[in-house]
Amino acid sequence: MLDHAKRSLLKTIAVSALFAACTVGASASDVSVTNPYSPAYGHGYRHGVVPTRESLRNMNAFDAQRGSTTLLRTSSKTLAFGGGVDGIGVTSSQPKVYLVVYGSQWGTASTDANGNMTLSGDAHGAVPYLQQLFKGLGTNNEGWSGTVTQYCDGSLVGKGATSCPTGAPKVGYPTGGTAFAGIWYDNSAASPSQATGAQLAQEAIKAAAHFGNTTAASNRYVEYVVLSPSGTHPDGFNTTSGQFCAWHDYNGDTTLSGGAVSSPYGDIAFTNMPYVLDMTTSCGENFVNSGAAGVLDGFSIVEGHEYAETVTDQNPAGGWTNQQSRSRYNGEEIGDECAWITPGTAGGSANVSMATGNFAMQSLWSNDTNTCAITHPVL
Repeated sequence: MLDHAKRSLLKTIAVSALFAACTVGASASDVSVTNPYSPAYGHGYRHGVVPTRESLRNMNAFDAQRGSTTLLRTSSKTLAFGGGVDGIGVTSSQPKVYLVVYGSQWGTASTDANGNMTLSGDAHGAVPYLQQLFKGLGTNNEGWSGTVTQYCDGSLVGKGATSCPTGAPKVGYPTGGTAFAGIWYDNSAASPSQATGAQLAQEAIKAAAHFGNTTAASNRYVEYVVLSPSGTHPDGFNTTSGQFCAWHDYNGDTTLSGGAVSSPYGDIAFTNMPYVLDMTTSCGENFVNSGAAGVLDGFSIVEGHEYAETVTDQNPAGGWTNQQSRSRYNGEEIGDECAWITPGTAGGSANVSMATGNFAMQSLWSNDTNTCAITHPVL
């Protein structure tokens, strides 16, 4: 039997070898992702990816071991401006969110008492829940949306800036629920069992046409959330290669699985939003609320994460990301740096009260306070 010293030495050698292999194997598209437990490793298009809770624990364990052996890390989580992609950095106006219900597996559509679309194949009511979430943002003076308003883009903002100069256009606050712009059920065909990134981008472009957003200007401050039905695995969600809950990107990313997709309507920002309840507590079920009240916690936590990251990094990675190459947080966005923090602890997820209900939300990284903030004044 190996003694403790030998076991420790072998573990250190193994982790160091794995780190070296991961660094060599990383592609140009994911050069900043060297953690093999990250669902973005080898998948550079998975911007702002929400790892499962188990994946995050593995990522943290790997980073802790790596930090003690081969990598000098910084502790700073500061975000910096990426200079924009196609002139786009953040959603520097009132954000508009369109929900795209993707595939005939969702069943028959109807309408509830709140005017929300409901679907017979959505047994837990995730679709009306998300409609209520976006109708509620910017109501009751909720401060969760305030955090994103400190981030900006435009000619006044230098690449690498960590704060916004006077006069730079900032992310808008969705006053009175104005973030919700519409919902479309595309039941023209079944959603693929494992949609590629390119297929998700194509669906978002199709949605843009449906909503009449047929110019670059009409899509400048817009995002499309592509909701896949239960039992499907968009981009490998809920498979060995897809231990994540959601991610976001835009159609022009050449690293997308399936390749970049041409859009006649300008750049299209979209989110890959799987049916996260299929992964139960791994993607947030009952993370904040217990029992029946918390069954859909994961939908608001995960989609809230992606919404905040899209409005602060609309065309990744031209917006705000961690650019410190020797930081454990390198490449991460406003939601990544605060993911899955235990409720009741500093920066932990919590319920946010809106006019449409209480929603479990995670905190967001705030540069100006150097914290994970669940609330922040509107700037």
